[in-house]
Amino acid sequence: MMGVPASTRVVVITGASTGIGAACALMCVAQGMTVFAGVRTDEAGEALRQRGGERLIPIRLDVTDSESIRQAERVVRETVGLTGVNGLVNNAGIAVGSPLEVIPIEALRRQLEVNVIGQILVTQAFLPLLRLARGRIVNMGSIAGRGTIPVMGPYSASKHALEALTDALRLELQPWGLHVSIVEPGAIATPIWEKSTETGNEIAAAAGPAAVALYADLVSRVKDRIAQAANRAIPADVVAQTVLHALTAAKPKTRYLVGSDAKVRAVMLRWFPDRVQDWILTKVLALPAWNSK
Repeated sequence: MMGVPASTRVVVITGASTGIGAACALMCVAQGMTVFAGVRTDEAGEALRQRGGERLIPIRLDVTDSESIRQAERVVRETVGLTGVNGLVNNAGIAVGSPLEVIPIEALRRQLEVNVIGQILVTQAFLPLLRLARGRIVNMGSIAGRGTIPVMGPYSASKHALEALTDALRLELQPWGLHVSIVEPGAIATPIWEKSTETGNEIAAAAGPAAVALYADLVSRVKDRIAQAANRAIPADVVAQTVLHALTAAKPKTRYLVGSDAKVRAVMLRWFPDRVQDWILTKVLALPAWNSK
């Protein structure tokens, strides 16, 4: 494989097959960067390469598979050599939704394995290359990492953990001049929510009719609300533009809120007491009032 010119910025992006990851990969390529796009299948990689051209290099990368990560790092290292990597975008993620009482522990473990453990595994693997170029790390969080809604506890927990890990990395890596940012989108038009619905249906089937009966109304209301939000979702390119700023700005922000809904939610979380927020969510979702008897 041919090397990359020392003057070219090199970025590694995980979860680049579709959605935000693909948008980030294509936008970085359009800015003249060389992008190593992490995908899980050769078919997805080829489809992305055809859209991005020769500067877009697909690499097989499963963030839950240590050997896959090692092989991806080796491919990048052998290509870039001592020029290193200028940016790592930890974008890969899934969304698992379920009431916590009935979620299968394996499903919860999978949520954390992909969205939390996988991000650290990839970061550990690429940090030596990032140090060579004094590169940057951009973690894909969510406004759900600041506050959750019912049923989305597993997903929110994973993104809340990523907030803490980002803060720790930012402080730990500053002696080497490595910037670490987190992007916190609201509703974005990506396939993740369709996949989340499929996962939720599988969890419901595994939980059984008794468990489903307990939470059927709540789950239905939350699904409707998410569907409404999806209809107002902003394009993935808006998030990609934010990621580009975090990768290239002279002074990148530590946190980026993306979308008006995320900004409104952030204000609520900062200034409204928990009980007031609970009351608002109860009204918005048309949930039964708290039973004090």
